Amino acid sequence: MGDMLASIYPWVKALHIMAVISWMAGIFYMPRLFVYHAERALPGSELAETLKMMEYKLLKVIINPAGVVVWIAGLALVFTPGILDWSDGWVWIKAACVIAMTWFHHKLVRWQKLFAADLNEAEGRHYRLMNEVPTILMIVIVIMVVVRPF
Repeated sequence: MGDMLASIYPWVKALHIMAVISWMAGIFYMPRLFVYHAERALPGSELAETLKMMEYKLLKVIINPAGVVVWIAGLALVFTPGILDWSDGWVWIKAACVIAMTWFHHKLVRWQKLFAADLNEAEGRHYRLMNEVPTILMIVIVIMVVVRPF
């Protein structure tokens, strides 16, 4: 199994990078949709219904599938022999941030369901602040992977 993973490593890494870009694009965009939905769309309005459809499709067509591919390809990279040294601190910090990003993904799912049911009670400001969470996590992840400071 290790030899096979090593032989396809560049392809898995490329797939992982493409999936991360797609996942992050959706994760960055969804809170912006929530801001518009919370601030500008009255429940039952045409705008609210359009935003509900956009949020649903973004989640089901981009964010969820990309998140699954990120995890599958990422785990394949982790299990490729000789790629990671588990005694390095950066690996653990990156792993914690990826788990936090996945938690945020699940928060997006929950919020989308609240909007779909016209049950959102949060203000646009809440979603503006939440939009910073994936940005901070992304910065830490990229620094850990590229700079490997620990």
